[in-house]
Amino acid sequence: MKLANHVVGVMLLLAATSFFVACSGGKAQQKTARPSFPPAPVTVAVAEQAPIPIELNAIGNAQSFRTVQVKSMVDGQINRVLFKQGDEVRAGQMLFQLDKRPFQAALDQALGKLEQDQATAANAKAQAARDDALLKAGVLAPQDAQAQEAQAAAYAAAVQADKAAVETGRVNLGYTGIRAPINGRAGAILVNLGNLVKANDTNPLTTINQIRPIYVAFNIPEAQLPAVRARAKAGLQVQALVPNDSKPEVGILSFIDNSVDQTTGTIKLMGTFRNQSQKLWPGQFFNVRLVLGTDSHAIVVPASALQTGENGGKYIYVVQPDGTAVMQPVKSTRTYRQLVVIDNGIQPGQRVIVDGQYRVIPNSKVEVVRTVPVTPRPKQVAENGSASGEPQ
Repeated sequence: MKLANHVVGVMLLLAATSFFVACSGGKAQQKTARPSFPPAPVTVAVAEQAPIPIELNAIGNAQSFRTVQVKSMVDGQINRVLFKQGDEVRAGQMLFQLDKRPFQAALDQALGKLEQDQATAANAKAQAARDDALLKAGVLAPQDAQAQEAQAAAYAAAVQADKAAVETGRVNLGYTGIRAPINGRAGAILVNLGNLVKANDTNPLTTINQIRPIYVAFNIPEAQLPAVRARAKAGLQVQALVPNDSKPEVGILSFIDNSVDQTTGTIKLMGTFRNQSQKLWPGQFFNVRLVLGTDSHAIVVPASALQTGENGGKYIYVVQPDGTAVMQPVKSTRTYRQLVVIDNGIQPGQRVIVDGQYRVIPNSKVEVVRTVPVTPRPKQVAENGSASGEPQ
């Protein structure tokens, strides 16, 4: 009986020992699975409320204010070219000279015919006056007087036709000098000296583009149209960012298309620029900013604070007063220079992480090693110029 009790006691002792060892091993494994990490070093900025311009960003291209294809109004041969291709030309400046001789001869012929018919008409008019006197004296039949009066009227009409022919001759002679109809920049010379040209031919002699002023055309999403139309009457500024130039060219919004392009969901706008420096060139593409106004109470953080999640959502790491970093979902629809404008999710005064996010474990402690200003310092603005980030 004592032996049986002893065996039972040993078995209970072994079971208790095994349970203790098992529990001790589990705790050791649990401690191994949860290692402690030091706080991640991060750089933060304090969200600010600041007046931020409301801008729409787009890609635009410059278009000539006016384009004219220079063509001949008469048939002839070019015997002089009075400009160089690519020249700046003035309205009325002579560009091409056609051979005048055929047109001068036609004008001289018309003048001679006019003088001849004028003399005949004068004689017929005098004869009609004499016949009228004889008719009143009763020595001439009425039908003879009427015939002479009709002949005088016919010669007078011929004189009028001759005058029209003379005017046509003068006009055609004037067309032999082909002049620039507008101020602008001449293109390539497409028909050179010695060639025959036809009146209003399909191919122009050259093309002139007026580039002072100049248009810049761009498209915006149709969702932005109401805001643009609401502010358009007051006048909206358009900025064209010329490559390698820190100062943008400034113009005014001058055109809103009368329909939305249904294939793209955008609408065409155009700005007019004085372009006195000729930095904008027809066909050239630019980044364009349309300034709609100023948001006086915008909440901004550095653009580097904004992160994109796996599902495409936007978020920012916010550092709590106890040093814990939490992932805060936010909504942002636009940027301004190096800043992100936060529509909701962040309040002024909150600390946001702008550098070191890849080391952060959500809801864990972080170490703030540096705090940077949200608004760029004047020196930074001068170095970075006026470049703007792409809209979110």
